[in-house]
Amino acid sequence: MDGNRRFAQQLGLDPVEGHKRGREKLEEVLSWCQELGIRVLTVYAFSTENFRRRPEEVKAILALIKEGLEELAEEERVYKYKVRVRVLGQRNLLPPDVKEVVERVEKLTEGHDQYFFNIAIAYGGREEIITAIKRICTDCIEGKISPEDIDEETVTQYLYTKGMPDPDLILRTSGEERISNFLLWQLAYSELYFADVYWPGLTKLDFLRAIRSYQLRQRRFGK
Repeated sequence: MDGNRRFAQQLGLDPVEGHKRGREKLEEVLSWCQELGIRVLTVYAFSTENFRRRPEEVKAILALIKEGLEELAEEERVYKYKVRVRVLGQRNLLPPDVKEVVERVEKLTEGHDQYFFNIAIAYGGREEIITAIKRICTDCIEGKISPEDIDEETVTQYLYTKGMPDPDLILRTSGEERISNFLLWQLAYSELYFADVYWPGLTKLDFLRAIRSYQLRQRRFGK
């Protein structure tokens, strides 16, 4: 979900206002996904690199994330449509109050199995792979697995996304055409779509164009 700050700058607004508009847009996109029958949505809300931003901006973004998670915990549609909420990332980097809300909303929705909303917070794709490697090494040392048995499926089971399908489509806004450390292992065969619009300015038509582009592409698995 790229371009919140540039969207705000374009309108002469404070960057935090751009992040607020971005959160509002996410609520719209969730509704669009439900309308289209898209059952799994993973959003890149806050990367490990984002911690390098100005402290006041980081604090404001994390406050917005906390507020959004609290709303999800109370949202009637989450329970009506059985939406499971999961957070991907280094939770130890989060403030205690944010971490507490993360754990609470996950606990409340852990039995839901119709829709899946994954939020990457304090997330980095390389870090995810490194963490998986460390855990695999530990289990090898402890004799839980054998090095000879390690394959793609083994690695997949040690990632934050364990039990989730790999993404069919990666959509990035703001016109930037790069992955920026997002789901590096999981996107091996994903279709990529880059929208030349800032995230808060994404329209339903833009979203449908991305879906249509995915539908029209001939997929070549294993290549």
